[in-house]
Amino acid sequence: MTKEDCFFLGKIVKKYSFKGELLIKLDTDEPNLYENLDSVLIDLRGTFVPFFIESSQLHKSELLRVKFEDVDTEADADALIKSECYLPLSFLPELDDDKFYFHEIIGFTVEDKNFGTVGTIIGVNDTTAQSLFEIDRAGIEILIPMNDAFISKVDKPNKTIIVDTPEGLIDLYLED
Repeated sequence: MTKEDCFFLGKIVKKYSFKGELLIKLDTDEPNLYENLDSVLIDLRGTFVPFFIESSQLHKSELLRVKFEDVDTEADADALIKSECYLPLSFLPELDDDKFYFHEIIGFTVEDKNFGTVGTIIGVNDTTAQSLFEIDRAGIEILIPMNDAFISKVDKPNKTIIVDTPEGLIDLYLED
């Protein structure tokens, strides 16, 4: 299984007990969906290794306390700290038509109500305070904030997102 077949669930941040229990900081708005997993894939130096879960429970709001099979000592647990955890894409819950996962919209066409066809989504930048659509328009990168006020419609069957951006935003990227 490759990284493209999976989604990032969270990162192991610290030990919980001397019996090998660990805390995973979940990267989700709905941690309760992942409380009763059978296993996770852990990225160990670029290779996904399945780890089976003996027990798990939510700890505070965004932490999942887990006890993996065959991780029974502090040393075993130490070896996994700072490792990233993944699940297959099939574990993602279905979203309403107007909602989307970032990986789903790569390749979608963006159309602006005033400007027309902007280009194709090549990525999402979520490292800033406001996530941004990264759009390719004939070799020019255009960034549009993923703001609910700008997104008019998500048309999944036609792989199109209709936006209504402030006048001049797209032109900023096209002027010489």
